[in-house]
Amino acid sequence: MSDLKGKVAVVTGASKGIGAAIAKGLSAGAAVVVNYSSSKEGADRVVADIKAKGGRAVAVKGDIAKAEDVRRLFDETKKAFGTLDVLVNNAGVYKFIPLEEITEDEFHREFNINVLGTILATKEAVKHFWLNGGSVINISSIASAGAPEAAIYSGSKGAIDAITRALAAELGARKIRVNAIAPGGVETEGMHSGGIMGSDFEKEMIASTPLGRFGQPDDIARIAVFLASDDSAWLTGERLTASGGYR
Repeated sequence: MSDLKGKVAVVTGASKGIGAAIAKGLSAGAAVVVNYSSSKEGADRVVADIKAKGGRAVAVKGDIAKAEDVRRLFDETKKAFGTLDVLVNNAGVYKFIPLEEITEDEFHREFNINVLGTILATKEAVKHFWLNGGSVINISSIASAGAPEAAIYSGSKGAIDAITRALAAELGARKIRVNAIAPGGVETEGMHSGGIMGSDFEKEMIASTPLGRFGQPDDIARIAVFLASDDSAWLTGERLTASGGYR
């Protein structure tokens, strides 16, 4: 099992779904900062679950699309745990809409959180990594290849793939690794509230998935734990597709 003992991790957008699962997965060895934007109740629940199992965690509110909030997030991390080893850029939003319904506001909402937020958080995290470097894990999506009615979301995740490769090349000399995970369909609260679960779209995806099911948040969390640990010390600039074989 990957050893994260003594490490400190920040997970953005960790109050639910994939982010919450990653935070809990990392907490098996690392101290975890559970970032949230609006769902304090969800973030507090994640922290309570971690502490109930003997882990260390704090919840910190912050909009990652705002530089001031991002600086405060990492200041609070330093106050709570003293250092930083891992950043998981998980916070993200999406809305599947046809081209005719795209607005400037929706474009900026998705790109500000998905792309600018990733850059701002990484920029600040780099200031807090010690001389032994760190691991940055970006959450991409198989939709980065392009999906119908997802021009904005696909574009934002395509940007994440490019940013991952660019920052891996830029930060490697500082012993900072940057990798991405690209999930396929994952059963989360958002997928339920968005009407995906139980729909024909879900059935079509499962039928096209060699492993024959939708993913679970823990499927992604286990990969994040690997990328956060020294077990992946020779990996950087990689995009690991986690889709059960769906293409």
